[in-house]
Amino acid sequence: MIITTTPNVEGKQIVEYKQVVFGEVVAGSNFIRDFFAGITDILGGRSGAYESKITKARQEALEEMQKHANI
Repeated sequence: MIITTTPNVEGKQIVEYKQVVFGEVVAGSNFIRDFFAGITDILGGRSGAYESKITKARQEALEEMQKHANI
């Protein structure tokens, strides 16, 4: 299944449209991660812990959308 927000996909024929689906993920954090992310912010770096958490949450939301679209 191809998930897109465009009305067409180059080189593909659309055979079925699904209703609008959503994927929500609530990603908890913890005190230690927040503390080190705060230090990273002060020093001007990137928070790898938060970036990986956001990436994982995005992937889980996409998987949830695919699951809802297949119903």
